[in-house]
Amino acid sequence: MSHFLQNLQIIEPDWPAPLSVKALTTTCNGGVSTGPYSTLNLGDHVGDVESSVLTNRKRLAQLLPSEPCWLKQVHGIEVVPADGRFQGQAADASFTREINHVSCVMTADCLPVLFCNTKGTQVAAAHAGWRGLLDGVLEATLNTFDEGDQIMAWLGPAIGPDAFEVGPEVKTSFVEKDSNAQSAFKTSPLNQGKYLADLYELARQRLKKCGVTKIYGGQYCTYLDKDTSGAFRFFSYRREGVTGRLASCIWIEQP
Repeated sequence: MSHFLQNLQIIEPDWPAPLSVKALTTTCNGGVSTGPYSTLNLGDHVGDVESSVLTNRKRLAQLLPSEPCWLKQVHGIEVVPADGRFQGQAADASFTREINHVSCVMTADCLPVLFCNTKGTQVAAAHAGWRGLLDGVLEATLNTFDEGDQIMAWLGPAIGPDAFEVGPEVKTSFVEKDSNAQSAFKTSPLNQGKYLADLYELARQRLKKCGVTKIYGGQYCTYLDKDTSGAFRFFSYRREGVTGRLASCIWIEQP
């Protein structure tokens, strides 16, 4: 194994997915970017040096069966097939039933959600910031699966419930759609009139309402989590403002 692959600190979902389903999420370590993008920035839209992003993507590609379907994420609910025809498409989720096609979303506080059916014949990846989550990006992604499929979901690294401060209008918007969302908000101890929102809980509520009960992950915080050296483990837009992007990828291998 090459030296740079050893430095790529990849997270593999801890879930009972079929053996044909493979998935990973990057951390901010193992790349060549510098400054606020240090080091494994995979976003080509955040102001980083283009050659650095290309090098970082090539490093990630060593772990994947093909080029990911990179989306132009717009905090919406559009879902597209993960193939070359939709590379760079304005969408916030992709899915595939094809072998070795990689669904991928980029995040830096928003919630990446990876999906598969228990047959291992379809996978999907969704980018769920609070706007997309509110408007139904998870539901739209689930609608691409066949009726009767048993689906499982993995919640990747996102800003945690002790760090995501929002205004009262965000809470009101969620509660108006589902009163159960009330439990995903608590009063902020720092700013009067603000709330701390739990993206993971909001996602779990939405998934369970759609009949998804096999839900895993959700133990991370991109804003607070550090590695053993004391360095931040993830990019966080809320923490840094100008920063890189993580990638969460999922695909199907030949059984």
